[in-house]
Amino acid sequence: MGAIPHDGGATFRVWAPYAQAVAVVGDFNDWERDRHPLTPEGDGYWSVDVAGVKPGHEYQLALVGVNGEDLLRIDPYARDVTHSVGNAVVADLAFDWEGDDFQMPPFHELVIYELHIGTFNDTPGGTPGDLSTAASRLPYLAELGVNAVQLMPPVEFAADFSWGYNPAHPFAVESAYGGPRELKRFIREAHRCGIAVIFDVVYNHFGPSDLDLWQFDGWSEDGMGGIYFYNDWRANTPWGDTRPDYGRPEVRRYIRDNALFWLEEYHADGLRWDATAYIRNVRGIDHDPGADLTEGWDLMRWVNDEINARQPWKISIAEDLKSEPAITRPTAEGGAGFDSQWDPQFVHPVREALITQHDGDRNMEAVAAAIRHAYDGDHVRRVIYTESHDEVANGKARVPEEIWPANADSWHSKKRSTLGAALVFTSPGIPMIFQGQEFLEDMWFQDGDPIDWDKRERFEGIVHLYRDLVRLRRADPATRGLRGRNTNVFHANDWDKVIAFHRWEEGGPGDDVVVVANFADRAHAGYRVGFPHAGMWRVRFNGDWAGYDPEFGDHPGFDVEAVAEPHDGLPASAAVPIGPYTALVFSQ
Repeated sequence: MGAIPHDGGATFRVWAPYAQAVAVVGDFNDWERDRHPLTPEGDGYWSVDVAGVKPGHEYQLALVGVNGEDLLRIDPYARDVTHSVGNAVVADLAFDWEGDDFQMPPFHELVIYELHIGTFNDTPGGTPGDLSTAASRLPYLAELGVNAVQLMPPVEFAADFSWGYNPAHPFAVESAYGGPRELKRFIREAHRCGIAVIFDVVYNHFGPSDLDLWQFDGWSEDGMGGIYFYNDWRANTPWGDTRPDYGRPEVRRYIRDNALFWLEEYHADGLRWDATAYIRNVRGIDHDPGADLTEGWDLMRWVNDEINARQPWKISIAEDLKSEPAITRPTAEGGAGFDSQWDPQFVHPVREALITQHDGDRNMEAVAAAIRHAYDGDHVRRVIYTESHDEVANGKARVPEEIWPANADSWHSKKRSTLGAALVFTSPGIPMIFQGQEFLEDMWFQDGDPIDWDKRERFEGIVHLYRDLVRLRRADPATRGLRGRNTNVFHANDWDKVIAFHRWEEGGPGDDVVVVANFADRAHAGYRVGFPHAGMWRVRFNGDWAGYDPEFGDHPGFDVEAVAEPHDGLPASAAVPIGPYTALVFSQ
């Protein structure tokens, strides 16, 4: 489909079942409609081979619509465009990957860094940041220790500034970001740094603006979107009446082709599907059978089966946010086949415990439930975080800003936001942070407000804290249990606001990990908690270390000797010193 260049020219192929005629026009034929008509192939498909066309030539499709109207459209499969309301470009997708043989890390070892190309590495007041400027920061991310980046959608959207969740041309890389070749360079460089690239895709709606898919060949019903969309009440989404028709085979193929395109042509290592609740239900809610889209559910299953058949090591993540276990069940068990899903059961109670003003209002049972939660008992079936693009916008702000508005670098903001980070990296799940979180980025996310890289130096110690947490989570042999499948939250004291839990895979030295987290502005000289074994337990992380910030109290969190005195349902215990709003990580 689309424009396929070859040695002698290019083939153009399009689906336009209600068009009376189709032609390709471009700078190779002086934009004349009668020079290169497409021939009908049957089933609504049209094609033509045009000699002399080369990559870089601009073109559009000229259609005579169902009612005889003259239409000029950008190719739905355009791999490159000049801009969202410009021309399609015949793309040369050949690229020297220079031996790229990157291996996707096992899912239980992933640490994800979500970023937005336009604001990740940019200066205020000018054009958005692009893939080249973003790539220049990849060595920093490698040093931080993350091994996956999740790109907010970089496909062509209206104008130059956007979050990316308004895709106008789903196969084209945003022109303001640098286009197809720059995205491939970004991914190649990420792989060289040991970093996987996960693509954010938007299939719950298209557009709604700058959308040539709308009434593409002139046909529609009730003034709706035509062949690519539902043409009744099922079209309605919170972002416009542009929900794709998941029941139409050609539209299903369009979405399936798009998913595989990023994984195979661009070497992406996974997909994160935006708002899947709106693919499986018109209103995006559960227990609403009258609005269920069974064909949307089947589409997700089909695409995930295709990915697993071709490249099973690549990850598929759903942003469903309905806590539905079937989303991450294998299709053979009736599930949608996603490998993981963003988990509201973690982010909401943990954020609430962090940003609540008074210690007495922090709910430790809710935090304990957030740590324990799993989908069908599988710890990698959820992605956990305290900040994401949704959680730091739309009326919400960064965690340090929520803790103390306009004073995000306060002691309280630093202590409680980093306590939240410690839970992200020690709880079961795939941990994720949002760009700039590691150096206390403030305010809220805006697509025209770049993150402030000066804070990387100003809060160098906080960056060090995040780097230590990442290392403990994915690389330290002394804390293998943080990558394990087993969790026991054995202590939840709502009076003293202390949580303690045990993580492990098989158990034993280097595997058993105990985390103690103090959610109160009060230090303890010796707070007794249980331990799974007697003997010496070493402190691997102390969130109150003054090396992380000169305002931190450096309250001693030293190694402890657990004795064979049962406590908290465990066979041993020790009195642990711990600072205020602090997490300690122990292992043997």
